[in-house]
Amino acid sequence: MTESVLDYMTRLGRAARQASRIIGRASTAQKNRALQAAANALDAARAELTAANELDLAAGRANGLEPALLERLALTPARIDGMIVGLRQVAALPDPVGAIRDMSFRPSGIQVGKMRVPLGVIGIIYESRPNVTIDAASLCLKSGNATILRGGSEAIHSNRAIAACIQRGLAEADLPAAVVQVVETTDRAAVGALITMPEYVDVIVPRGGRGLIERVSRDARVPVIKHLDGICHVYVSEHADLPKAQRIAFNAKTYRYGICGAMETLLVDQSVAKDFLPSMAGQFREKGVELRGCERTRAIIEAVAATEDDWSTEYLAPILSIRVVDGLDQAIEHINQYGSHHTDSIVSENLADTRRFVAEVDSSSVMINTPTCFADGFEYGLGAEIGISTDKLHARGPVGLEGLTCEKYIVVGDGQLRGQESV
Repeated sequence: MTESVLDYMTRLGRAARQASRIIGRASTAQKNRALQAAANALDAARAELTAANELDLAAGRANGLEPALLERLALTPARIDGMIVGLRQVAALPDPVGAIRDMSFRPSGIQVGKMRVPLGVIGIIYESRPNVTIDAASLCLKSGNATILRGGSEAIHSNRAIAACIQRGLAEADLPAAVVQVVETTDRAAVGALITMPEYVDVIVPRGGRGLIERVSRDARVPVIKHLDGICHVYVSEHADLPKAQRIAFNAKTYRYGICGAMETLLVDQSVAKDFLPSMAGQFREKGVELRGCERTRAIIEAVAATEDDWSTEYLAPILSIRVVDGLDQAIEHINQYGSHHTDSIVSENLADTRRFVAEVDSSSVMINTPTCFADGFEYGLGAEIGISTDKLHARGPVGLEGLTCEKYIVVGDGQLRGQESV
């Protein structure tokens, strides 16, 4: 690591720590004003955003960036609309900061409860998707946190253009610019500095490929909220409504191949496999999806032989593995063995089966009769998400405003003394 990068990141860290104290005590109205102003700035800067994004796309194509990553990188008009809507939706959400719950009197006469407070400074490291810049900034701002955003080098022009809009929003609300800082250098040493500054950074959130997340998890000296893979399943049970199951499975896979909530493995109960798989396979083939199946699957439809590795692979591409299972027990066993604890869904009209599935599948989101691609903070009503955590501490599933805060105990007394009568 060069001294210049270390010095630069240290300056960002110090500024973020100072700014965190200001945003932590900002009023809800002030934070909302910044979010609404940033939304207006994005709307007014559509041409600049598109031009900046085209620079990144051109560079990505020249550098041989994979199609799935190019798709994530693109700032389409619809995605700009989505960023604007996301900002306004976050502004409309209840502010979690300062909320007090469970106040109760103890035998001593004191009152004990919990208050929700910001985490402080959040470092976010991400790849490809420039819309993460706005999602992360809006959630951190509304939850009273300062943030340092380190996007991928492939999106540097897009991230700078988005950051300029955020800065206009902060200025209009009289909040310091250091509440949201985008790392300007593409030097990889910046990541190493950011994840080893516990004096300035309270939490790290990595969003990207397995290599990035494994590196951050291994080297960080700051707590990490993370997920590795999105190996998501849809299980079509013996009690499924098959036309409904077909619509759900098709949407779960083809809505967008490059999202972490896309279905990667389809599990089909052996009792319905012969009725379900032929028409399902035809629909996938028309869409250009490559099918990889177990031996029982290939006895019913044409598919490439699935290997053991296929069951634990996140394709992020038009590839789907299919397994015929003996029943609910084997489906749950398969998901818990090969899944990534992200999102899994059952299609069934049987209440007992669905209850067992949601109780026994160990994932951050478990669904009934709906596609896994609904695993998304926007769809969950969070306004946006900082990421989808497959950890169990401190947040799990899509991480929104509440996941970016913690609680502290507050105790209220009126002169009571421990071990003595009140005076």
